[in-house]
Amino acid sequence: MSRSARTLYAYRIIVPDEQYDMFACRENRLHLALRQLELSGSADRTLCGGLLPAQPRWRELERATLKDRQLCPNCRQLLEARRKGLPSATAAW
Repeated sequence: MSRSARTLYAYRIIVPDEQYDMFACRENRLHLALRQLELSGSADRTLCGGLLPAQPRWRELERATLKDRQLCPNCRQLLEARRKGLPSATAAW
């Protein structure tokens, strides 16, 4: 895993809006996605596996956001696992 995947800069937050609710998450949660989306899949997804909308509203990931209660718990767990370099984090996708 590259060093950049271990930093917060490698990730972005998807801000929920009406478009996102239709595609991925029924709850009003913040989800994480890789800044550099991978081309290996058939669809772009969040860290926890939800689909991205066609035109997501992005926000930079800041350290304080990791403590936000709105942040998806699955995205948070996968981010921490990826930052520690655990093999389970890459197998989740």
